[in-house]
Amino acid sequence: MFDDETQTGAANSNFGKQLSGSIDAAADWLAARQKPEGYWVGRLESNGCMEAQWILALWFMGLEDHHLRPRLAESLRQTQREDGSWEIYHGAPAGDINTTVEAYAALRSVGAPKNDPAMQRAYDWIMSKGGLKNIRVFTRYWLALIGEYPWERTPNLPPEVIYFPNWFPFSIYNFAQWARATLMPIAVLSARRPSRALPQENRLDEFFPEGRNNFDYSYPEKPGADIIDSFFVGVDRLLHWGQSAGIAPWRRGAVKRALEWIIEHQDADGVWGGIQPPWIYSMMALYNEGYALDHPNVAAALGALDDPRWRVDVGDATWIQASVSPVWDTLLTLLAYDDANQNDRHSEHVEKAVDWILSQQVLRPGDWQVKVPNVEPGGWAFEYKNYFYPDTDDTAVALIVLSQFRDDPKWREKGIERAIQTGVNWLFGMQCKGGGWGAFDKDNDKTYLTRIPFCDFGEALDPPSVDVTAHIVEAFGKLGFRMDHPQICRAIDYLQAEQEQNGAWFGRWGVNYVYGTGAVLPALEAIGEKMDRPYIQKACDWLVAMQQDDGGWGESCASYMDPNMTGKGTTTASQTAWALMGLIAANRDADREAIERGIAFLMERQNDGTWDEPEYTGAGFPGYGVGATIKLGDPLLAERLKQGPELSRAFMINYNLYRHYFPLMALGRWREKLG
Repeated sequence: MFDDETQTGAANSNFGKQLSGSIDAAADWLAARQKPEGYWVGRLESNGCMEAQWILALWFMGLEDHHLRPRLAESLRQTQREDGSWEIYHGAPAGDINTTVEAYAALRSVGAPKNDPAMQRAYDWIMSKGGLKNIRVFTRYWLALIGEYPWERTPNLPPEVIYFPNWFPFSIYNFAQWARATLMPIAVLSARRPSRALPQENRLDEFFPEGRNNFDYSYPEKPGADIIDSFFVGVDRLLHWGQSAGIAPWRRGAVKRALEWIIEHQDADGVWGGIQPPWIYSMMALYNEGYALDHPNVAAALGALDDPRWRVDVGDATWIQASVSPVWDTLLTLLAYDDANQNDRHSEHVEKAVDWILSQQVLRPGDWQVKVPNVEPGGWAFEYKNYFYPDTDDTAVALIVLSQFRDDPKWREKGIERAIQTGVNWLFGMQCKGGGWGAFDKDNDKTYLTRIPFCDFGEALDPPSVDVTAHIVEAFGKLGFRMDHPQICRAIDYLQAEQEQNGAWFGRWGVNYVYGTGAVLPALEAIGEKMDRPYIQKACDWLVAMQQDDGGWGESCASYMDPNMTGKGTTTASQTAWALMGLIAANRDADREAIERGIAFLMERQNDGTWDEPEYTGAGFPGYGVGATIKLGDPLLAERLKQGPELSRAFMINYNLYRHYFPLMALGRWREKLG
């Protein structure tokens, strides 16, 4: 397929020159931005909770004069919407009450008067959404830490959970890694119930017009709540009663063990888990337990705030990234260089990057080994120094990249074959019982945990996902495995079972069905699937149907809650590239026109070698709680989840390099297909 028209495409020398010019310009743009150590990393944009929480954390720790507080406050002022709220992702249809309450409290803590016009707009917006009655658990914790909410009316997290054995239903290792790493410091804080009240003139009395004693602090009701929900609420009340009555005989030892766990899990760069929540809560927990500001663990955590790898300064404003993606960005850049036939042209950059990637393989035990004790380490992590939590997605792409160099004697001398084999063995060991792969753990899918009052945030679980599984299947295909391998056969069965009726696949870690579908099709091609099978044709038909008039593809984050937005949204470079790579992999003559229009979209919108893309096309948490796709037809879904297309429970991401290396991949793959 495509072959009959290859000569026509090749004869069009003007198009060929334009395509190669776009590819070279994009590759040069990346080369100019490689770090001296050999890696690439782009900014990771999220939402205002990051800056708001750091403002409040510094206040809580007695650092109200910290040099970053006014700069963080300025970033909040710049990102406030016209209606007074703050949003979860660029262009969201509405603001988010949790982010807005936290931003409001943070700005009040730095002295912003409540009658300031911007503050008044925020206050009016919050009250129009029901006020503090409708905020999530984490926002309640933050208000409790600054004396604005009673600890007794927040979900109780006893630190005694640290004693639960691994087989116990409520073991901390049944929670997703990000939830587990956050749960432990919050359990310590919950046990101590600390607060540092704001100055009287900055307190949030305006949210309690009938007085604090008359406010309804109860948890929001859950539509369709059953006996299990009632049980967990009852247990929560019992735990609070016991704590208030001083009935906690194992509390001292539990806090001590929890603190030991926290200290053991601190990353080499001072943060925890490579992400903001466990970093900020662990730092506060240690401080509250008497660890001085100059204690090595606390000092390292505070010092990371001033590390340029974590903070972003623009004028008078500072943003703190929720996470950092150097391994992910470097791997995908190397993959783009290979797809675009740039390895020789940029050999120095490539060699330095491959060396760096080999040095980043995690060969030490991590939390994942609790459930998989007989598998040797061999994965890669997403961030700089996150040795406890390598992930299967980064590992899969690492194997795809390294497969290009495994036969080169130079790289064989540097141990590339051993790196590949340990990575392959680790991935096979991490496969879940259903045939797919989660991101960080094996069989992390105990849905009863999501009923606990604490778990009203994004995702508490890490079950298998289509996109991660697809990347792993693609990696195995690049390494020479085929569909007759029993574990790969199970993975293909999983992918087929997860396909939507319209032909698309859900995107767990990227937005959304365009991402999932664009990941599965290249994986199936790589593993040797027959690309003319009906289920693959159906996926291609869906992609073509989603192409927009300008030739591009786009899908809004709103598609995670609004089924009418499936495959729809402002066209973007990254999502156009995902769709193109899916169609190119399927190799259908019928898709040639759609592909050419998509390629033209990318070439026409390239600007100084790169692409502009303010839209968020990365997903952290869709906000479903269960960590997996759910059916959107339930009319009570939004009420049950306490979110609509604004995604109040979700965490969306703009990876600033997605707009660049994915288009480069698509352009390169099309040039390769044309010969």
